[in-house]
Amino acid sequence: MRIGILGGTFDPIHNAHLFVGEDVGARMALDCVLVMPNGSPPHKKAYEVTAPEHRLRMVELAVAGSSLLAADDFEVRAPRPSYTVNTLREVRTRYPGAEIVFITGVDAVAEIGSWREPEEVVRLCRMVAVSRPGYAMSDLETAVPRHLLDRIEMLQTPEIAISSTEIRLRVARGLPIRYLTPDAVVAYIRENGLYRT
Repeated sequence: MRIGILGGTFDPIHNAHLFVGEDVGARMALDCVLVMPNGSPPHKKAYEVTAPEHRLRMVELAVAGSSLLAADDFEVRAPRPSYTVNTLREVRTRYPGAEIVFITGVDAVAEIGSWREPEEVVRLCRMVAVSRPGYAMSDLETAVPRHLLDRIEMLQTPEIAISSTEIRLRVARGLPIRYLTPDAVVAYIRENGLYRT
């Protein structure tokens, strides 16, 4: 069995996130991709991030009907802050013997040296760094220590220039976000008054 983990703040989740999950899942023959919003990201201050319950619900709405992507609430329920190494240990316990593929953007991988137990992170999973608009894969060679970089696989995916930051700003300005994120997420944001200020 091969299990993918697509982690992130997902504030909100959008179509580029969903495409990456589907694309990597198909190209690496994964049985399932767990889409897992952070509970309390250690690299972001809590007041900057929407409540985890809202972010989880948006993920659930976004992946509804997918045969590959599944929302996972482990990091939302876990003690704060959320560390990747603890998530990987949990998923390995849940799926003994499975190969775990951790999917994240090249921008996040560039900071892996500051993560909790980075050597253990790359030992517990097959880490896949996917391309992101504005970031070059070659940047990792100078940003990531060689002993970690050798354990990270780089995967070029079509770059879709959508960002959660842009969506939040558009909502605050009263601009449309349809087609940037699934319709169910658009409706949830509107109904719950998210990102208005």
